[in-house]
Amino acid sequence: MITKKFTPSKLAYPLVFALAGLFGCNPEVEVDPAASLSLDATSEAQIANGASKIKYRGKHYIVLSTQEQLPAGLESKLAAANGKVNKLMPQAGVASVFSEDPEFVAKASKIPGVRSVVRDLEIEWLKPEDQKVVALENYGTPPFSGDNDRFFDLQWGHAAIQASEAWNAGARGKGVRIAVLDSGFDLDHPDLAPNIDLAASKSFVTGEQLGYALPGVGSHGTHTAGTIAAADNGIGIIGVAPEAQLILVKVLRDTGSGAFSWIIDGIVHATQQGADVINMSLGASLYRNGKYLDDNGTPNDPTDDFLVKGDTKGVQELLIALDRATRYATKNGVTLIASAGNDANNGNADQSLVHIPSSSSGVISISATAPRGWALNPLNTFMDNLASYSNYGIKDVQFAAPGGDYMYPGNEIATIAGVTQYVYVFDYVFSTGSNLTPGAASYYWSVGTSMAAPHATGVAALIIGQNGGQMDPAKVLARMRASADDLGKPGRDPYYGYGRLNALRAVTLTQ
Repeated sequence: MITKKFTPSKLAYPLVFALAGLFGCNPEVEVDPAASLSLDATSEAQIANGASKIKYRGKHYIVLSTQEQLPAGLESKLAAANGKVNKLMPQAGVASVFSEDPEFVAKASKIPGVRSVVRDLEIEWLKPEDQKVVALENYGTPPFSGDNDRFFDLQWGHAAIQASEAWNAGARGKGVRIAVLDSGFDLDHPDLAPNIDLAASKSFVTGEQLGYALPGVGSHGTHTAGTIAAADNGIGIIGVAPEAQLILVKVLRDTGSGAFSWIIDGIVHATQQGADVINMSLGASLYRNGKYLDDNGTPNDPTDDFLVKGDTKGVQELLIALDRATRYATKNGVTLIASAGNDANNGNADQSLVHIPSSSSGVISISATAPRGWALNPLNTFMDNLASYSNYGIKDVQFAAPGGDYMYPGNEIATIAGVTQYVYVFDYVFSTGSNLTPGAASYYWSVGTSMAAPHATGVAALIIGQNGGQMDPAKVLARMRASADDLGKPGRDPYYGYGRLNALRAVTLTQ
């Protein structure tokens, strides 16, 4: 373990950048993010406003019991109905089943103790068009920031939530276990490998291993895991909770799609592996009326041949199945955190969609904040604009955290931490990536509420670590709420929820 202090006196100007968010920011300022967005900017942000791409997963079903535990002998009874059980999740009262029998639903629905049998869904939980990825092509030279993790100064999000000050107060996430439910991971990345519990990690994706296997550096799972718990090892970046353990759970293909049942599997598995926190930087928007769209469907074209007729009951049963999994996790002491979504959707006005898992029982939903042009004036740039793409709404957001944005309009070039890039790129979130070269460290910038949730998860881990571990999720939530910087209207508002999270206050608050 490398132990060091992060204080302004150790930073050589001008590379005091990374801690700029610690100064000159009034946490009580009232902000109306919507007023700062032009009509054109708002329209640009609403790239994919609408339901996620969803299709039925052929011959795969989810069975719910009448109680939150499965009836005795269910597997043999399902077999008698021509169903092969893929996974029994007795803790949640859910089973995933494969059957080639066209009458399986009717047969299985008659089994005593079965509440419903619904078709599993294949969902695009990560939209490719949302992934604004910029790779780091030139590693440059290490910065002179008083820290030997060469890209720490690029992590403005840590400054915004005062992570380094929390470390100085002794909070580093030691002993906390964090499960990351996502796409594939770079398992031998030098910044991640020291903190990964491989024995507890697992892939639930049919035909894909835990490791990321696509070319390029855009491993979404690796990026989120790095923000949460990259080791403080003098190599590249540092996670918000650099001494926490990572349980990596692959529930999405590397391309971002995945079965509904895989998410439930992942939540149950992480709980059984002793996770204290689960991060879900993924999400899907479903029509409450149950209308599904495949890859060629649009919600605005009623003549579209690919529009599947409504299945309101099916949607409701799937939401109940997910709720059962999240309740099981919460009852077993797991704090669940999820991204609020990237559709710039106003949940107060548009209630036709339900975003999951951020709206599921016990899940803490995170909106995204960002600076605009931070690289040009890092000491004075406001860090807490609501990101242009972030979903918002009183019931849709509980907290805000750094997620980055692409709204800075200029094309100026800047150099920070030995890295030269466009100014707008520095407003993105910088974290770990994967280049498929064993042991090589790759990094990239990205934006999204997917990047905000890991900052929040890191704060939760610091809180739990300071508590000595095994903390009631309700108490974690209460501490986050009491310590957040209230940036919007007093109390809970549509943009920041209870406020933008503050790691230092979260670990030092006495009340």
